[in-house]
Amino acid sequence: MIYFIYFLIIVSFVDTFSQLPIMSPYAQGLGASAVMIGIIVGMYSFSNVLGNMISGIYIDRKGINGILGVGLLLTGVLLLFYAFVTSPVQLLVLRFFHGLTGGLLVPAAFTYLANQKAGKKKGKVMALSGAGVGMASIIGPAYGGIISSNFGADTVFVSIGILMIVTAVLAYFVLPEKEAEPTAQPVQEDIPESGIDVLFKRPGLQLSYLGAFSLMFAQGILAYALPLQVEALGFDSSLSGILLSTFAIVATLIFVLPTNRLYDRFSYATTLMTGLLILSLALILLEFVTVQSLMFAVMAIYGVGFALIFPSMTAMVANNTNATRRGKAYGLFYGFFSLGVVAGSFVTGLFSETTIGVFSVGTIWLLISVFGMWQIYRRHSRVSVSYV
Repeated sequence: MIYFIYFLIIVSFVDTFSQLPIMSPYAQGLGASAVMIGIIVGMYSFSNVLGNMISGIYIDRKGINGILGVGLLLTGVLLLFYAFVTSPVQLLVLRFFHGLTGGLLVPAAFTYLANQKAGKKKGKVMALSGAGVGMASIIGPAYGGIISSNFGADTVFVSIGILMIVTAVLAYFVLPEKEAEPTAQPVQEDIPESGIDVLFKRPGLQLSYLGAFSLMFAQGILAYALPLQVEALGFDSSLSGILLSTFAIVATLIFVLPTNRLYDRFSYATTLMTGLLILSLALILLEFVTVQSLMFAVMAIYGVGFALIFPSMTAMVANNTNATRRGKAYGLFYGFFSLGVVAGSFVTGLFSETTIGVFSVGTIWLLISVFGMWQIYRRHSRVSVSYV
């Protein structure tokens, strides 16, 4: 059962990552202006936040299975409609609903994983889920770019739409009608279990939410600025995709090899903050590196940082919630993910015309976020060390 959830995570993220190399040209081909292209690209992340929250609320009230099947089916059907879009406005509306339904999936999948294992063993479970995300980040852009260039963008959307619909049918037969009782998980007892506001009061969740935003803030900067950096240095445009795959491969290897045991040996707060520091180092190095071989080395360093961050954050969400609040907690978590992408892209555009390097901006934010995390951890470690 758990392996089907890993498969579902891969499918969900392939849907997202496959659009990265094709959405801007697709919108441009429909006659969208530069501003409209930015809005169209960002609309998915905006509505994805809403989908994450809807998913979290539903999960805590009704359970996981229903939202998974509905999300997969609706997302698959919406992907088929891309083939019939004829104007930028139609594409914008479709992107809104696509992001909304896509946002239903990931919180449900990770809530399911969090309910399977207790205590420290969550680190390895979340590392394997991170491997799924890493595989999707390798497969998705390559699939989108290759299929689009050979058969057109419509083929990408339709083929992934069919995959989502087939996965929805499989989910109907594979997932049990009634969910198993989640493994008992202690949570901090000093905060009443009522309302969403309680989630923001838990130190472990504060760390994970700030980590999610910061990681995707860095990703937004990387996705925007790395292709421009490659072009400015006179390298082939395909190098940016290879560099992104390099970090994804390194991260995935750390997720699946025995190195994944480190998540259960050190506190999640330690691996999270260490990973963000490594990311900050990689970004500042990208600001100055001009040799191709060194760029690969820097992206490998970035992959190590990513590998330390992702499982740590997701496990902290699991350890700081019980079954009655876990859906909302993961909904908020992936909401911060989406907000980080939007913020990273926005800040990159804001500083692209200034003398301040965009990679340096990312480094500065990551260092600020680590400092904030350290303050939270130091202040609350006596009462919440088991959860961070």
